[in-house]
Amino acid sequence: MGGGRQTPVAGVPHYILAHGAPRGIASREHARPAGRMNETANPTEPSAGQPAVADGHGDALSFVHFTDPHLTSPAGAGAVALANKRVLGYLSWRRRRRFIHQREVLAALVADVQARSPGQIAVTGDLTQVGLPAECEDALAWLSSLAPPERVSLVPGNHDRYVAADWSRTIGRWHAFMASDDDSVRIANCTGGRHGFPTLRVRGPVAFIGLSSACASPPLMATGRLGRRQRVAFAELLTETAARGLFRVVLIHHPPVPGSYKWRKRLTDGGELVEVLSEHGAGLVLHGHTHRLMVNSVTGPDGQAIPVVGLSSASAAGSAPERHARYSLWTVQRHRGAHTLSHAARVYEPSSGAFADDDWDPLSAI
Repeated sequence: MGGGRQTPVAGVPHYILAHGAPRGIASREHARPAGRMNETANPTEPSAGQPAVADGHGDALSFVHFTDPHLTSPAGAGAVALANKRVLGYLSWRRRRRFIHQREVLAALVADVQARSPGQIAVTGDLTQVGLPAECEDALAWLSSLAPPERVSLVPGNHDRYVAADWSRTIGRWHAFMASDDDSVRIANCTGGRHGFPTLRVRGPVAFIGLSSACASPPLMATGRLGRRQRVAFAELLTETAARGLFRVVLIHHPPVPGSYKWRKRLTDGGELVEVLSEHGAGLVLHGHTHRLMVNSVTGPDGQAIPVVGLSSASAAGSAPERHARYSLWTVQRHRGAHTLSHAARVYEPSSGAFADDDWDPLSAI
């Protein structure tokens, strides 16, 4: 696959922010493909159109990230099911969203991903429109066709928890795709159910740490929240996985950097999450929610920049190129205790109805 670029890291990526940015936050949103950073070590890239090395074992892993497929339909929902905030989501779907999110686009993305056989697939939420039980059942069938549960790391989004609802009939159906390797329950948060977050899955040199920001919010709001207990447990997992020499990839639906997105759609405790990342570090943070390309960074320990990357919806044809469906293929390689991170992207081309190499490079903005 084209568009890859590698940067050497030791535990977290060794990116230096431009202009000597102080410890804290740097932010940029992208409306067009970014340029390149100089490669500094081990610049081997996979050939265009070919999967990166790495099957998820040993010292290398290639994994895919995509987000916000919004693959289900609330059509046919009864008046009782919609007698709450869901009626607003239903009207939004009827008027606009059903024309934006297209099954054929998502099907093309899935076929393209499966052809590359990544070691892991990370999906950062919003599988549904309004989180109805029937939608969650449809989403489960789709997840099962995507890959086995052990190869899909999923966190829920705000549309999946549109209102407070029975866990076992909604998000709980996806338990196998969200659960930690040991199926442990660390805490319960507003997502509900016995399935606690954060979750931990270790694949080769990578630790995937899943956070849930999916909390029911008031009408006309799309906020998310982690809560203090989840943040404390997250800090503990970052410490534990760093001690094991793993490259830590954090999965969350809402963009964590304060001020990077609309107030009514923000992560309400994003500032507290950034403090955790600044103190404990991470290799990469991946999110969804915004339906557009976004690149931010958080300055971690020793001034190292942690990339925070969001994507457009996985099912959107989009009127603007930056909103066309995309997915990222990340590759982590470990050598003598140091990690190398590379990125390549694929984008949907409406003219061909297929995915092609994209030169968008989020790492060049860090």
